[in-house]
Amino acid sequence: MELMKMSLKLAFLGFLVLNVFAVLSMAQTRRTVHWVLEETNYTRLCSSKNILTVNGSFPGPTLHVHKGETLIVNVQNQGKYNVTIHWHGVKQPRNPWSDGPEYITQCPIQPGANFSYEIIFSTEEGTLWWHAHSDWSRATVHGPIIVYPANGTTYPYSKPSEEFPIVLASWFKGDVMELIQSALESGAEPNQSDAFTINGQTGDLYKNENCTNPGTFRILVDYGKTYLLRIINSIMNEEMFFMVAQHNLTVVGMDGAYIKPIYTDYIMITPGQTMDVLITANQSPSEYYMAARAYAGLQYDNTTTTAIVQYSGNYTAPSTPAFPILPNYTDIDAVTNFTRQMKALNSKEHPVDVPQTVDTKLYITLSVNTLPCVNSSCDGPNGDRLAASLNNISFVTPEVDVLLAYHNQLQGIFTKDFPSQPPYFF
Repeated sequence: MELMKMSLKLAFLGFLVLNVFAVLSMAQTRRTVHWVLEETNYTRLCSSKNILTVNGSFPGPTLHVHKGETLIVNVQNQGKYNVTIHWHGVKQPRNPWSDGPEYITQCPIQPGANFSYEIIFSTEEGTLWWHAHSDWSRATVHGPIIVYPANGTTYPYSKPSEEFPIVLASWFKGDVMELIQSALESGAEPNQSDAFTINGQTGDLYKNENCTNPGTFRILVDYGKTYLLRIINSIMNEEMFFMVAQHNLTVVGMDGAYIKPIYTDYIMITPGQTMDVLITANQSPSEYYMAARAYAGLQYDNTTTTAIVQYSGNYTAPSTPAFPILPNYTDIDAVTNFTRQMKALNSKEHPVDVPQTVDTKLYITLSVNTLPCVNSSCDGPNGDRLAASLNNISFVTPEVDVLLAYHNQLQGIFTKDFPSQPPYFF
């Protein structure tokens, strides 16, 4: 009997130890990151202003995770505007409460309040990004997400010597929240940006003799080594051409997934898109510009942002780094030639499960329409007001977020009759 009691005690202790290890293991895979939204003073283009930042940095901090990990991000809002944070490209399986779009999955975090996001990384692998999802606050509130392969696995290509996040962004001399509010009140198109930036810097082409340029971002490379550029287009509106002078690029991933390699000397990257790009330092040791400018047909920011790829070693630096020959602003052939090469890797280690049957078909048009104003008193086309729409339906901000209304079956917040096709096809 005593032997049986001892065995039961040992079994119980073993059970407790296993549970402790399980809890510790869960704790290790659920790290918590603390962020503070705050106003920070920055100087660009010879003028200073306060911008909303995370932890005082522009772009914001980089999140480093492994595939399959869960991360907690606690956001404390010490700014002056309501804000939410969205984890762009993270699928968040069965976890819509932490997705972030304002008034869709949550009400915004008010000044003085805080909110903890649970971010579940499932099948994503590669480069993604996070950004504010409230009005235009994402112009300065954004940053990279790097999802490394799961422990025990590796890349489907040779591991690069080093990697560099390359964040393309817009810079406005005015207050971005005031700019969008003015556009919403007047019905006109918002102002264009005054510059583009690479990792927070505008680059050499924006130099002004009357003020000190804050600097140009540089990456240091060794001859013969291969590097991974994790390129993120966080620009508000423009699609961008991107090149590195005299260097070829190999695109191996997009939006948190691997693709069949694209061998090219330029890329075209759309707003919100991310790309994993390999570059080998195989040119004569010197300094070379990386540059980005818009692909657009109507109104757009026609400036060019630059950074510098600087080789290590002893050499005489050129007075001006070599500059890439970017496609023209309206070069649709360059766009088509690049985008038609995009194909999923679809390997044994990284399969793609494409549904073979379709249950419901939706035909959705995204448009910028106009709404009539009394006495043509607005500043949009013909005195009307600009309004975006899906199938001719525009979103009206509700009193509570749509997800909460759906979960609690609240009436009068949303309808269930969204059209499966537009009133007019185009």
